Amino acid sequence: MFSHMMVGSNDLSRSKKFYDALFGAVGGKPGIQDDRGRLAYMHNGGVFMVTQPINGQAASHANGATIGFAMESPEQADAWHAAGAANGGTPIEDAPGEREGPFGPLYLAYLRDPDGNKLCALHRVKR
Repeated sequence: MFSHMMVGSNDLSRSKKFYDALFGAVGGKPGIQDDRGRLAYMHNGGVFMVTQPINGQAASHANGATIGFAMESPEQADAWHAAGAANGGTPIEDAPGEREGPFGPLYLAYLRDPDGNKLCALHRVKR
């Protein structure tokens, strides 16, 4: 259903450091920058992009929005979370761990990126 996700940033150099570390922790490659300065990360068939807003206004995060990234294991989610926290991200919500939900057990880890966008690492626990 989705082709890509894009978030705004007020500092692309800071965002590149953060997202290179975040995606590198789960086997992704560093972001590439296009001729407009946008960062693009491609991994496991998905595309995630970071840009300065084209309207010239300051970037801001969406209230109530979360961008979720699929993880292969709880360990991968933990590595993702640690890399993000060490590179300018802010841990939020409960500590990474398993939670029971209406769709079964999930292993979740939450961060805000340096511009305040809410991110989630999600691993579906199979029992």
